Amino acid sequence: MTGYASAHSGGSAAPASTESGRESQAGVGVEIRSVNSRFLDLTFKLPDDLRATEPALRDLLGARLKRGKVEVRAWIEGRSDTVPRTPSPLDLQKLVGLQDNVRAWLPTASPLSVAEVLQLTSRQQGNPGELNEALVTLAQTALDGLTSAREREGKRLAAMLLDRLAQLRQLAKDAQPLIPLLVAQQRQRFIDRWNEALGAAAPAQGGTITSDMAQDRALTEATAFAIRIDVAEELTRLDSHLTEIERLLKKGAEVGKRLDFLIQELHREANTLGSKSSNLELTRISVEMKVLIEQMREQVQNIE
Repeated sequence: MTGYASAHSGGSAAPASTESGRESQAGVGVEIRSVNSRFLDLTFKLPDDLRATEPALRDLLGARLKRGKVEVRAWIEGRSDTVPRTPSPLDLQKLVGLQDNVRAWLPTASPLSVAEVLQLTSRQQGNPGELNEALVTLAQTALDGLTSAREREGKRLAAMLLDRLAQLRQLAKDAQPLIPLLVAQQRQRFIDRWNEALGAAAPAQGGTITSDMAQDRALTEATAFAIRIDVAEELTRLDSHLTEIERLLKKGAEVGKRLDFLIQELHREANTLGSKSSNLELTRISVEMKVLIEQMREQVQNIE
């Protein structure tokens, strides 16, 4: 399911010195984004100083989330009054040495500008251990917010699915009386055709075929037809699956994979219903069922 949450420490981690001797607090921020996916896919975008926290973050998210394409982005932040510190001679000496090594191999490389030197030497120097601990704590807070957002979306999805279940039940109810009607129509159609054949063949056959024989044969044909188009078993299984899906939606928790299976079974029953159809109305019901089931299938894949 989709969701978004973020948290930041507001500059509560270890201090870093500035040019004026004041202390500028280095903090961390984190955001977690989640989009729909059938499986859990974790992606981390962390600065080098925080990369050591990835295993802990992976365990934290894996324990709470089971589905979704989840992206975790973290950064080191400072207060807005932070100013670049004066580079120390040691920092400048290191940069000159590095630049000389690079230009020895790449003579056409541009020399470092003042802005680039200040950028390279003015990084927040917060204690990595404290920053990592702060990030894990903030990730827990952000994960709580993400879980709440996903739960709200889950309730909306459950309401949509319950509405589709009600529509499927109504379609099944509409299909129920069609089968006896179709059998009766087929039986009468067969009797009418048989009577027409009897009327044409009676003079030649001396009337050896009676109306009772025609009725018996019509009943036999109608019975075979009824067996061939009977969908009572499919409708019963369909109702059972709908009841189980409704129970799981009301129960909550981790039901996504079980719903996946039940949706496949619903689709199977709707296909069988269509294959046994012998009139347009039953075919229409089967098609509408498959449309509703497909809508449910797309959403069920997002439910944890």
